[in-house]
Amino acid sequence: MITAANTATDPSSRGSSKTEATLVCDLPTRVFHWLLAASFIGAFATGDSERWRALHVLLGYTAGGLIAFRLLWGVLGTRYARFTGFTFAPAAAFDYLRSLFTRQPRHYVGHNPAGSWAVLAMLAAIALTTLTGWAAFSEIGPEWLEDVHETFANATLALIAVHVIAVIASSWLHRENLVSAMVTGFKRASGAMPAAGKRSLVAAALVAVVVAFWGGWIPAPGLNRGTGLAALQTTASAAGVRDGHRYKHDHDDD
Repeated sequence: MITAANTATDPSSRGSSKTEATLVCDLPTRVFHWLLAASFIGAFATGDSERWRALHVLLGYTAGGLIAFRLLWGVLGTRYARFTGFTFAPAAAFDYLRSLFTRQPRHYVGHNPAGSWAVLAMLAAIALTTLTGWAAFSEIGPEWLEDVHETFANATLALIAVHVIAVIASSWLHRENLVSAMVTGFKRASGAMPAAGKRSLVAAALVAVVVAFWGGWIPAPGLNRGTGLAALQTTASAAGVRDGHRYKHDHDDD
């Protein structure tokens, strides 16, 4: 998810010689973005497989931990990562969407108002998917929690599809490569304040925690016969899925 502040720029400045590369997406935000994308897609792909149940659970825990980090980084992060830089005013989102149908759509160095709502929706959807998945896996609450978990997962996938389409459309309308910005951290802008440093140590710490979790140094609740990658060497039942567990699927795994 491309997360940044809401500084607007003059549309007529796009492509001018006065624009320069500006650090917008700090390194922790970029690492979070790609790790979360991989975790959710991986968890979604393995959600109906008993054979890969342990992998599904590990990916779900990873996504949940990443969401927790992003909430913290939204308070303590750099200029364009902080939630205070997002615009949630409905009128601003409407004005931005309306400008897309003009010859000079309103441009933002960071995240536009509509994108701010999209980021909030995706973070909330993944958080609810993770929480309901954990509750169902731990047999906490009613059995229909599994259905709620699947509903949130499908809703999240739909939001991601909309997000990808919006990134492509915004890149074309504003003549900038947003995918490249989420890789390098830099965008072309005129007179914009850069993010306060790449924050490489924070990014390294985030990666180290994820590696420690997958290495088994941080335990994964519910995977009683192995944590981290060791849990993937067992069957679904041996990986902590108790007899009579409520996870049931409508098709057989190959």
